[in-house]
Amino acid sequence: MDPTTPTIELWFDFASNYSYLAVMRIEALADAAGVRVEWKPFLLGPIFRSFGWSDSPFVLQKEKGEYTWKDMARQCAKYGIPWRMPSRFPRLSVLPARVMLAAGDAPWATPFAKRMMLANFRDDREIGEREPNERALLDLGLPAAEILERAGSEAVKSALREQTEVARRRRVFGAPTFFVRGEMYWGNDRLEDALGDARAGRPPR
Repeated sequence: MDPTTPTIELWFDFASNYSYLAVMRIEALADAAGVRVEWKPFLLGPIFRSFGWSDSPFVLQKEKGEYTWKDMARQCAKYGIPWRMPSRFPRLSVLPARVMLAAGDAPWATPFAKRMMLANFRDDREIGEREPNERALLDLGLPAAEILERAGSEAVKSALREQTEVARRRRVFGAPTFFVRGEMYWGNDRLEDALGDARAGRPPR
């Protein structure tokens, strides 16, 4: 890995609808920009609870939720990304996040992330359950049982708790969130800005 390659951190939650857009778009855009992606799965639930929220703001505020689902349909059509309103939102996303952490820098992590996002927002699957995760891993030709066992280890469970705590300490308040040289960019619509600044080597503003 070339240490001089510009890097963008992608902080995302598999239950987050706007994270879905970013996960499906970032690989091609980053490759074109010559920017390396660091994948940072975390859980929004503990972040929201630290604000005193019992659920997603898209659930707690009816008007925001109604707007968001219309916006998702428009955005997915804009980017050519499939969309199906999930019958349960937000879904439990602990298991795919743990699998991503178990993957580390393995090349299958990115296609796994995309498969699990599609399982949630295209196929309306319960991504917190074992079967969709196992199916995604098997489809990638991977030893699913071995990886899922590792994902269920205390070490990986602890790593996900710590990753979520790091997000909180870095003042992450939603997903997706991007960091470029320590500078935060929030939201799928800031992905191109973050990649542009990473490629240009601009200092934080």
